[in-house]
Amino acid sequence: MSTTNQVAISAEGLVKKYGTTTALDGVDLTVPTGTVLGVLGPNGAGKTTAVRILGTLLRPDAGHATVGGFDVVREASRVREIIGLTGQYASVDEDMSGRRNLAMIGRLLGMPRAQAKARAGELLERFELSDAGDRIAKTYSGGMRRRLDLAASLVGNPSILYLDEPTTGLDPHARNGVWETIRNLVLDGTTVLLTTQYLEEADALADSIMVFDKGKVVASGRPAELKAQAGRQTLDVRPAEPGHLERVAAIVAESVGVRPKVDVVNALVSVPVPDGTSMPVVVRRLDEAGIAVTELSLRLPSLDEVFLALVGHAAVQDTVVLEGAVR
Repeated sequence: MSTTNQVAISAEGLVKKYGTTTALDGVDLTVPTGTVLGVLGPNGAGKTTAVRILGTLLRPDAGHATVGGFDVVREASRVREIIGLTGQYASVDEDMSGRRNLAMIGRLLGMPRAQAKARAGELLERFELSDAGDRIAKTYSGGMRRRLDLAASLVGNPSILYLDEPTTGLDPHARNGVWETIRNLVLDGTTVLLTTQYLEEADALADSIMVFDKGKVVASGRPAELKAQAGRQTLDVRPAEPGHLERVAAIVAESVGVRPKVDVVNALVSVPVPDGTSMPVVVRRLDEAGIAVTELSLRLPSLDEVFLALVGHAAVQDTVVLEGAVR
């Protein structure tokens, strides 16, 4: 990923109110060029409003923001020239071929017919859709449609891309394919603002993460930094024999002085610990009891656990709409 110090997206003190409801309450954010910012938050946290302001679809009541160095209010048309938007749902015409969809977008962007056709061919090849380029889009698989959506958002060669939950509804294989595509875009210098309901997606793709809650940014930093902020680590123990689960739970409780969580379905015992000093104690006690394990690990909190610690509840889907008045 790019190591440049240039800033692609910057916002200071963004405020937006809807009647008596404050959707954004003084939000600051910075996204360096060529990096990925993952934006997380529960429903109503303000993520949608922030993205709409950065996409020039909404004016802030206070504060200011620049995208690519252009003010999102005073130079909105310049901002639109350098950004791409990919929504949660398919944005292409399913009754047209992938090639015609991309060429049509090129023509709408003012490209000559030959240039639009050439650009469509380039993107179909880049997203490994050349063989399906002349097929009707509604015959595409879910993963292919998402790749076509991404291709559509890149017809105008945007340097900054907003992705709204790009893998919602995809199976793990298709999701991994989209992740790889996003990584390649960033390697080519594209800056990405990613909103997602999948915390593992933010963990896998984001250089930095910002957590919204009640219109404010409640935490920001690299994934590892946020995990460290959540405090305690977790000791996981998985016995080789599921029948030993309760005995392992008792040994762990006696060793660390805290009742562990027992996941019967996955045959896993987990307990929060302040540091790694308890691990050798548990190992010794398990050895004395003659209990074999297939997993014994000490890990930082997951992003889901971090989210729970920060906002008081687990992450839930927050659909970001880049058009209209939904927030």
